[in-house]
Amino acid sequence: MKKVRGYIFSRPFMGERVPQHIQNLVIRDYCNRNNLQYLLSATEYAMENSHLIHEQLMRDLTEVDGIAAYSIFQLPENETERSKIYRQVLNQGKTYHFAVESLCFNDEDSSARIETIWKIKKTLPNCYLFD
Repeated sequence: MKKVRGYIFSRPFMGERVPQHIQNLVIRDYCNRNNLQYLLSATEYAMENSHLIHEQLMRDLTEVDGIAAYSIFQLPENETERSKIYRQVLNQGKTYHFAVESLCFNDEDSSARIETIWKIKKTLPNCYLFD
C-alpha cells in the first residue's frame, strides 16, 4: 500500500473556505477508496500566499510515495511554482492526489490536465456574459 502525506489549508483558497476537519475527512475517504495509506496531514499556514509547509512536504517527498491534497486549487497561484512542483513529483516517480476532484498526476499528461483545470478555474471569475 502506497503512503501519502495529507495536505490541507487553514485559510480560504480560490474563493473557497473549508474547515480543516472536513478537508481531512475528504482526504481520508479518497485514500480509502484508492487503497492509499493516509499519513497525518500537514496544515499550511494561514498567511496569504504562504506555501512554506508545502515546500517542506516537497523536500520530504523521498520519505513517502506521494501527497494527497484536499484540492488542486491549493497549489500555488504562480504558474512557475506549479510547474516546479509537477517536475519534482514526476522526476522522483511520485504521485500527487487531489481528493475533491478525485484526480492525481503521475505523468506528463495527467499533470497537463491538472494545469488546464487550474487555469480554467482561475479564468472563470473574469468571464462576462453578454446579452
